[in-house]
Amino acid sequence: MLPRTPIAVAALVRDGLVLLVHRHPSRRWYPDCWDLVGGHVEPDELPHQAVGRECLEELGVHIHDPRPVPMTISDATLDMHAFLVTRWDGEPVNAAPDEHDDLRWFRPEDLTDLTMAHPASLPSILSAVRLANY
Repeated sequence: MLPRTPIAVAALVRDGLVLLVHRHPSRRWYPDCWDLVGGHVEPDELPHQAVGRECLEELGVHIHDPRPVPMTISDATLDMHAFLVTRWDGEPVNAAPDEHDDLRWFRPEDLTDLTMAHPASLPSILSAVRLANY
């Protein structure tokens, strides 16, 4: 069995909306689709450290208290670590324009119309948004 690539992603949720980034069409993996912010877990990192670094690099925000949430995906080559984030310092911006060409806040009911990097993750994302609202 091949080793799986560890990935850490964050569902930033505010006022019932979730932040997604649009992957640049020139990306090698999952081009031209919407996704949660995140990326590879480096060899010297834990997943919660990686998601904090990725949020800083890609959105320019310092996150607080990332809470692990289950995330279903259909790519067996990935070891997905997802986090719900409801507190951060700063306002998210596209700090990585070479990786993303857009970022936007979405209502949960609008997610079903999007082309997602991991369509199987949609129920997990919706569950995280509901969790954030409690």
